[in-house]
Amino acid sequence: MERAENNCAEPTLGRATVVISGTVSDAHTWNLVYLQLLIEELGLHAVNLGPCVPVDVLARECRELAPALVVIGSINGHGHQDGLRLIEHLRADPLLAELPIVIGGKLGIADDGVERRALALTAAGFDAVFEDAASGVAEFRDFVQAVTHPAAEGLELWT
Repeated sequence: MERAENNCAEPTLGRATVVISGTVSDAHTWNLVYLQLLIEELGLHAVNLGPCVPVDVLARECRELAPALVVIGSINGHGHQDGLRLIEHLRADPLLAELPIVIGGKLGIADDGVERRALALTAAGFDAVFEDAASGVAEFRDFVQAVTHPAAEGLELWT
């Protein structure tokens, strides 16, 4: 699987790179395009790998690109299951063990169990979990800003 040239803007000196990917079982694309536009709106370089990305391809791209953040999006209801397998593989790679990785979207097929899924995903190694909720976009935006634009020591982070 090769990165589609139209899925990623040319990096600009000084801009952090964020890799965006769907899970291996999720063929939806609109959510990934939305995430790409949101990331670019924040002034970051977005590399959108697209839907149904095999974990080994995601790992290879992350090793090659050395992103500041990886964002996994899923809306088919299987993000929890796919995410657990994905994060285990990525965290086992010494080059990716400390890389900030988040997951979000519709991560389960039922509305109950949201907290349980989030706890399992963070315990497995995700740095943050953003379930499909009204507050999710604002929380995600704040998280991305904090990870990619850390405040200088002794200075407060402007929001």
